[in-house]
Amino acid sequence: MESIKDGIRMPELEHLFPLQSALRDLVEWLNAFPVRGVIIGGVAASILGRPRATQDVDAVVLIDDARWSDFLASGEQFGISSRRPDVLEFARRSRVLLLRHESTGIQLDISIGALPFEIEMIDNAHTLNIGGIPIPLPSAEDLIILKSVAHRPKDLADIEGILEAIPKLNLNRIRRWVRDFSNALELPEIYDDLQKILSAGKTQKHRAATDKRKRRN
Repeated sequence: MESIKDGIRMPELEHLFPLQSALRDLVEWLNAFPVRGVIIGGVAASILGRPRATQDVDAVVLIDDARWSDFLASGEQFGISSRRPDVLEFARRSRVLLLRHESTGIQLDISIGALPFEIEMIDNAHTLNIGGIPIPLPSAEDLIILKSVAHRPKDLADIEGILEAIPKLNLNRIRRWVRDFSNALELPEIYDDLQKILSAGKTQKHRAATDKRKRRN
C-alpha cells in the first residue's frame, strides 16, 4: 500500500529497515552537532522514487573546514566512527568523510558541500518522517540533478523512478543545473541522457493519457 505525503507518493519501504538504526543515529548526530545536511543516494531515491535495495547511507552536509575534526569526534557519541585512519586527510583531498555505523557495520559516506548547487540543495531541503525518523531530503528536482551527474546505470534508473512517482517537477531547474555540470565536466552525455529520459517520460505520459481517454469513451 502507498501513502501520500506533501505531494509525494510514498511506497512501503521494508527494504530500508536494515538501515533504520544507522539512519536514526546519523540524523540525531547531524541535529545534535548541529550541522545542516540532507540524505541522498539510494535511500533518498527509494523514498522519493522507486524503492530499491541499497547497502549504505549517503549524505551531504555544510560545515566549516575548521570544524571537521570536532564534528568527526562528536560522532562517537552516536556510534559513528571513521573507516580509515587518515579520514581527515582523505576528506581534505576528496571532501568526503568515510564513516561506519559501528553497531550495524553500515557504511556512511558524508560529502562536505561547497558548491553553489549543494548550498541551494540544502536550503531547499524538506523533512519526511520515515519509520519515526525525521529524514532531511533534497527536493526531487535536486536529487535528479545529483543522479544525472553521477550518471551510473542505477542513477539513471533512479531518475526514471522519481519522474514516475512525482509527475510535476520544475524541469527548467533540472535542465539548467545539469547543463551547467555537463559543460563544466566536459561530458555532454550527462545532459544528453537526461534529455532522453525526460523525452521518454513525456511520451509515456501522453500514451497513458490517450489510453485513459479511450477507456472513458
